[in-house]
Amino acid sequence: MRTTDISFKRIQQLAIPAIISGIAEPVLSATDAAVVGNIKEFGIESLAAVGIVGSFLSALIWILGQTRSAISTIVAQNLGAGKISELENFPAQAIYFNIGLSIIVLFSTYFFVEEIFSMMNAEGIVLDFSIDYYNIRVWGFPLTLFTFAVFGIFRGLQNTFWPMIIASLGAGLNIGLDFALVYGIEGLIQPMGIKGAAWASLISQIIMAILAFAFLMKKTNVSLKLKMPLHHEINRLVSMSLNLFLRSVSLNVALILATREAADLGKEYVAAHTIAFNIWIFTAFFLDGYGAAGNILSGKLLGERNYKSLWKLTKRVSFYNLLVSTSLVIIGILLYEPLGLIFNKDETVLTILYGMFFMVLISLPLNALAFTLDSIFKGLGEMKYLRNVLLGATFLGFIPVLYFSKYMGWGLLGIWIAMNVWVAYRGVALLIKFRRKYIPLIGN
Repeated sequence: MRTTDISFKRIQQLAIPAIISGIAEPVLSATDAAVVGNIKEFGIESLAAVGIVGSFLSALIWILGQTRSAISTIVAQNLGAGKISELENFPAQAIYFNIGLSIIVLFSTYFFVEEIFSMMNAEGIVLDFSIDYYNIRVWGFPLTLFTFAVFGIFRGLQNTFWPMIIASLGAGLNIGLDFALVYGIEGLIQPMGIKGAAWASLISQIIMAILAFAFLMKKTNVSLKLKMPLHHEINRLVSMSLNLFLRSVSLNVALILATREAADLGKEYVAAHTIAFNIWIFTAFFLDGYGAAGNILSGKLLGERNYKSLWKLTKRVSFYNLLVSTSLVIIGILLYEPLGLIFNKDETVLTILYGMFFMVLISLPLNALAFTLDSIFKGLGEMKYLRNVLLGATFLGFIPVLYFSKYMGWGLLGIWIAMNVWVAYRGVALLIKFRRKYIPLIGN
């Protein structure tokens, strides 16, 4: 059996397209935030609404989008073990599983949006805008889950190029539509405000789903014809997805609580938090590119039982991501003022943002370690341990620090201290587990 290539060149071939495709999703939300935040009337309220809805939608997407990692892991491990031909009708069953979950969640939230966003401390105009924005964007949810499932198949087959093409086209379209629909085009399109941003995202998600379908049909031998009986790997997919589902619930408890507490401080604070979070999530997906390379290759190496190369891979992608995070910190130090101005011009909002932005920069090296190891552990199929780590990070790390900082009156700064504790907990726990379980296997 041919040994998996983990050279610098091969890692870059996987990581760079994964970085580009990974940042497409945060680009959609960040573009919405930046464009609506600069509306002349109700700009702050619109930005706050996009932040609140974006937090909730990201929670849903991340919770159910974890099936992408499970699909990628199963395909990669079978590829490494030389059993890829035995997967047969698994991809189609996995995709329909993803779509079914998304439809259930869509209808379970659609009729309760006012109650959901009220619980997140949205009120008045911000609540009205949140409902308007969500009621349009939510219909793109099944499309996103379909696209993610297709990306999982491509990743398992060691290919990040076509997902990059799909995501780049979608993000570029979203940016153009945002400006056209939010601000309008004289004589052609009436300004639609925050609803225009929602339509821009939905149309982009439709196009991405169509492209994903087309590339899957043309570039792979995968059939979307649903055949029975269920493939035996579906049981493992459900098990992995359930653990990742519980993991993502705890992850999003942290993110939603952070947004809720920011909203409780006032609209200027949640607007500043929205800007900080969009920058943070952009860098997180940027860092996830090398994590994706680790995820793809680690699953194949595990299938080969090549533990020596697995350890080399882990060290390499972690080092590369630390270099990337250092570069992002330097960029943030140099450009934090113009970054803030992209999203909003209100002096109060910007003063709050600039007062806590250093906490976002501190988080980046922590993210590099945590996200890299997280992706590698997904490739290894360690979904149960990942679940336990997130539960501990959220309920033993993030929540106690969040409410202690609230008690101390630390405001938005305290929320981001809790975020950093949350990420650091994850990175340290995963590093300890890897050293205890996989390094001893190198001599086997």
